[in-house]
Amino acid sequence: MMIQVIKSKLHRVTVTEANLYYMGSITIDEDLMDAANLIEGEKVQIVNNNNGERIETYVIKGARGSGMICLNGAAARKVQPGDIVIIMSYALMDFEEAKQFKPSIVFPDSATNKIP
Repeated sequence: MMIQVIKSKLHRVTVTEANLYYMGSITIDEDLMDAANLIEGEKVQIVNNNNGERIETYVIKGARGSGMICLNGAAARKVQPGDIVIIMSYALMDFEEAKQFKPSIVFPDSATNKIP
């Protein structure tokens, strides 16, 4: 049996930009991507703590060390700069493997989006 489990999580980062006219996706500081074990093109779910919106999109690299969290395209209508979001990705794995799996969960400073 295969199940889907949490693989990566950036817990409580602050949206720095919302770019309606970009093609789509979420731009994430590459330092945050590395810390959370996310790769460019990976599907993510974003939960907006300010308004309850849930969005699915894919990751693109942002400038390393910038703290950037930018929702692009239609997703930009679901957030405002300053909103607190949680970014998660999931992995499909065998049930027994999932019991042993340890996700990458990161708690950045939500004021700066930097890892303490």
